[in-house]
Amino acid sequence: MRFPAIRFRPSCTAEIVAANRRINHHARIGQIEVARRVFDEMPERSIVSWNSIIAAHFLNDQPHHAQHLFDRMPQRNAASWNAMISGYVKVRRLDTARKIFDSMPERNVVSWTSMIHGYIQDGLVSEAEKLFYQMPEKNVVSWTVMLGGLIQDGRIDDARKLFDEMPEKDVVARTSMIGGYCQAGRMKEAREIFDQMPKRNVITWTNMISGHVRNSQVDVARKLFEVMPERNEVSWTVMLTGYTHAGRIDEAFEFFKRMPEKSVITCNAMILGLGQNGMVVEARKVFDQMMERDDGTWSAMIKVYERSGFDLEALDTFRLMQKAGVFPNYPSIISILAVCASMAILDHGRQVHEVMVRCHYDADVFAVSALITMYVKCGNLAKAKRVFDMFDSKDVAMWNSMITGYAQHGLGEEALGVYYDMREVGMVPDDITFIGVLSACGYTGMVSEGKEIFESMRSVSLVEPKAEHYACMVDLLGRAGHVDEAFDMVKNMPVEADAVVWGALMGACRMHMHLDIAEIAAKKLLCLEPRNAGPYILLSNIYASKGRWQDVAELRKVMSVRNVSKSPGCSWVEVDKKVHMFTLGDLLEHPEHVVILGMLEKLDGLLKEAGYCPDGSFVLHDVDEEQKMHNLRYHSERQAVAFGLLKIPDGVPIRIMKNLRVCGDCHVAIKLIAKITGREIILRDANRFHHFRDGSCSCKDYW
Repeated sequence: MRFPAIRFRPSCTAEIVAANRRINHHARIGQIEVARRVFDEMPERSIVSWNSIIAAHFLNDQPHHAQHLFDRMPQRNAASWNAMISGYVKVRRLDTARKIFDSMPERNVVSWTSMIHGYIQDGLVSEAEKLFYQMPEKNVVSWTVMLGGLIQDGRIDDARKLFDEMPEKDVVARTSMIGGYCQAGRMKEAREIFDQMPKRNVITWTNMISGHVRNSQVDVARKLFEVMPERNEVSWTVMLTGYTHAGRIDEAFEFFKRMPEKSVITCNAMILGLGQNGMVVEARKVFDQMMERDDGTWSAMIKVYERSGFDLEALDTFRLMQKAGVFPNYPSIISILAVCASMAILDHGRQVHEVMVRCHYDADVFAVSALITMYVKCGNLAKAKRVFDMFDSKDVAMWNSMITGYAQHGLGEEALGVYYDMREVGMVPDDITFIGVLSACGYTGMVSEGKEIFESMRSVSLVEPKAEHYACMVDLLGRAGHVDEAFDMVKNMPVEADAVVWGALMGACRMHMHLDIAEIAAKKLLCLEPRNAGPYILLSNIYASKGRWQDVAELRKVMSVRNVSKSPGCSWVEVDKKVHMFTLGDLLEHPEHVVILGMLEKLDGLLKEAGYCPDGSFVLHDVDEEQKMHNLRYHSERQAVAFGLLKIPDGVPIRIMKNLRVCGDCHVAIKLIAKITGREIILRDANRFHHFRDGSCSCKDYW
């Protein structure tokens, strides 16, 4: 760039001073083009003008323009050189900053301090220390910057030595030392410095309070808070989060109500604190009462709903957030992907994927892993694989997502293929990898392959088998009918069998009607988890299938006495981005129950013509055959399938989600419905996916 012949003045006139101010103003608000135009149009410039425009270019991340100007300056002073050093430090080009520092004709304390700050900022504390001790003269800022570097590096004792050597200890240095001791958990030494300070500011007080909070001394922090001469927003927020992190949510809520001004940050903290303690309604009240919200507010409310199992409310809040014109942030994207995965609602998941691309979150490995999991759990394995294949920097979590996905869909060979590809590229499997691979072998009856992988865990990745891995092996053996071998494995495990292990054995007993071992497993489970309805239900199922209705009744009495309740079976289907829920006995509540009943009757007739014979053993009550047939017809998964047939266009798969294991009789019926109607029906139950097509299921009836 060629500059016009403009005069240079070593001193500043009023016009030059005004122009310099405009350059600084436009630079601060990001209008670098305007700042540069002001500079270029100046009839006269001073050295301050040149220094201002150089600093402006660095501030707006344009170091090449700054260097271009510096090289053409008619005259330089120490501030010019220092502007270049601090500018290159700011844009993290430390080598260039050091070259300029070394080439300076004369350095001052600012030059040295800027260079030391750059090294500390990049984590090169030893380099900073060398430079610090070479300084010909130091001021209080130099000492404080070096002190902060040692504290940042975790060298608290070295920091204390430096602190003791300081000729002048100002509030900033003392406050830094307090913060360092608090981070190291050395509260006594932090408090000594605090108590000895001749003058403290609000940051000092807040640092001390934060230290007590961080070190689980909330009551001490509160005493200090009450005697603070002045408080700011940070002080209140630190105290509030101290109560929430300590689980003292009632005190936190009372403290929150007492606050003179409730900032957005404080309200966000309160929403999260209430949500973490199960107070979802109260969290929503805080959210609704806020006059101003930021993306963190919306993200907090979505996260509270997601973590508390309020999936539909999380979706509604995410929609409202978009309507309000608030750009979704990273945590809200992760939370809503988890909701879409949990509920298997693919249309919403696709929309979130589009938002991810617009926000450039599709380059983040954790977000992409969550996206793959969403597609897997929504039954769209092909899309999950495309996302997986397109991402280059895969981590172990991403490989695990794909392995687990294939396992859940009953594609054991494909899961093993990904496992071997993972090892081929040098990725070391972890605990989760082996759970996924062993589950895949279990779901597909690959007993010898599963045994071989289980035995190789230590040699392949030094992973010691844990209870979860033994549970997978017990499940694998049990499904294959080797119930006695599975029981022997449980008895001889080197780690203590937990509820998951005994539950896997119990499931195998239910599948193969092994009553004697089932009763042993049930007793163990009832000791480990007396409030869990699962073992009662499984044992009741076995008794019912053998016609032992008296034993079923006794179990129900025990459940009633112990106040143990079974989760009701529930299925849902997404149509036009709306989720429709179905439970046994509640069909009449649906606004379109008349047409759904009509479809169920029509399907009954078609099934009979196709030779379907209902299996009454799946009705777990001692009722007559007619009542059994009625109960089976209105199982929640059948209602959802009927609604899907009515509402989802031909050629589009019907995707059903169920919160429990699919009923065996419904499994047979849905296979026939898929054949009769020529539709693909994808059902995800509590264990795995079932892809029904042309009268068969992807599980090959091995589930």
